[in-house]
Amino acid sequence: MYDNVCKFLAEKFSRDFANWLLNEPIELTELKPTELSLNPIRADSLIFLQSDDIVLHIEFQTSPDEDIPFRMTDYRLRVYRRYPNKEMYQVVIYLKPSNSEFVYQNTFELTNLRHQFNVIRLWEQPTDSFLNNSGLLPFAVLTRTDNPTETLTQIAAIIDSMPNKQQQSDISASTAILSGLKLDQDSIKRILRSDIMKESVIYQEIFHEGEVKAIRNVVLNMLKNNMNMEDIAKVTGLTLEQVQQLNSSLNKEESNSGLTL
Repeated sequence: MYDNVCKFLAEKFSRDFANWLLNEPIELTELKPTELSLNPIRADSLIFLQSDDIVLHIEFQTSPDEDIPFRMTDYRLRVYRRYPNKEMYQVVIYLKPSNSEFVYQNTFELTNLRHQFNVIRLWEQPTDSFLNNSGLLPFAVLTRTDNPTETLTQIAAIIDSMPNKQQQSDISASTAILSGLKLDQDSIKRILRSDIMKESVIYQEIFHEGEVKAIRNVVLNMLKNNMNMEDIAKVTGLTLEQVQQLNSSLNKEESNSGLTL
């Protein structure tokens, strides 16, 4: 969920991210991993943005990962193969405080090979710069603030003053989700207006994903109890074909685990 929100913000507010990370408010467009023949370990946590001259590679992490240095090197070489004349700026953005040595690693080394990338630990970043850019607002609570509740209140006031309603909704929903890494849900709900965030694209996407997952679990339970597939389709609103596909998936899972219906 956090990865999806971060990717959404980087894509929708790419100019703000370019201004923050590249010190230049240039227009960036998404570069899909498929264009680089990439099959990353965690495709949900990274994003590639590009202009005519540079590729910006951002990887968001909620927790330390010892494989990051190798992955960053691998991505750098793949981008070079596709765009040998473009510069590349790579950064790993850690969202949640950690004392692990992995959040400080910015180098990958082998014999006769050394690759370096950038690392940002949000909890060390000054808060003010995040309050001045719409696309960075949702990250402000995760920065070096003495009072995250007060910071969220500041963010809410900025959101309320936004003239663009869609942007207002998207920023509000993204802020609510990312703030969950630092604040309790009661505080977030008390400060941010839920009526605004429900119109957000990212809110609706996550809500839809939750609905789909819930329906799938219900159907699987019905199948496990040998309920007729046509009846399941009528009860859940799914097509018979969708129920049959879930049934095939269930049979395959149980076959792999040595179980039978």
